[in-house]
Amino acid sequence: MADTLAPRAVIGVMTPAMNTVVQPELELLRPEGVTNQMQRFRLGGDSVSDDLIEEAEKLMDCNPAALCIGLTTDAGPGGVERLARRCTELEEAVGVPVLNASAADHAALRALGARRVAVVTPFNAEIDQHVKANTEAAGFEVVAIKGTCAPSLPEICETSLEEIRAVFREVGAAECDAILQVGTALPVVSLIAELEAELGKPIVACNAAVYWQTLRAIGIKDSVTGYGTLLTI
Repeated sequence: MADTLAPRAVIGVMTPAMNTVVQPELELLRPEGVTNQMQRFRLGGDSVSDDLIEEAEKLMDCNPAALCIGLTTDAGPGGVERLARRCTELEEAVGVPVLNASAADHAALRALGARRVAVVTPFNAEIDQHVKANTEAAGFEVVAIKGTCAPSLPEICETSLEEIRAVFREVGAAECDAILQVGTALPVVSLIAELEAELGKPIVACNAAVYWQTLRAIGIKDSVTGYGTLLTI
């Protein structure tokens, strides 16, 4: 029997405990007949999160069609691969598709035909070099990268929209096919359409990318308008 408020699908959304951005941003992107149901986990260790599977098993009680992991791990060496392995373990444990924001970013860039990318992060210049290396390892050329230099993970959520606009404008001056944004705690989704119109380039914001990939993975092809090019393909 179909869920009354979600006759098309329930999507399970998981995000780090301190992240206050993923939940409201993904709510903006919901198609009609889909609901997002949240669960939080704690970051840590080589396994990305020790309690990810335990928390996901609680979320499975609401029968989600897929799990959408609102996390990028591009900020450290090998982080993208560690997250992918952890999500594979989780998928085997829960038996539904599991999508993560780092892999979704790269899938979105490929879907847009982008090769040369500029990158926006919430990090400092030292951490940005790890992001650059991870992006290049995925097959893209990074022509510019700039972070907002948030002093801590919780403070990423507090970054002002004007500061975010300024960083996008700086990297957007580079000759690139698309602009990639990593760091799911950085509030970008509400700015995507505005910045695409101003800069004349498609923007892959990580929260939009992982939700786009999750919808497509469960067969929902709706064009979600008002939030940039990616959500319409």
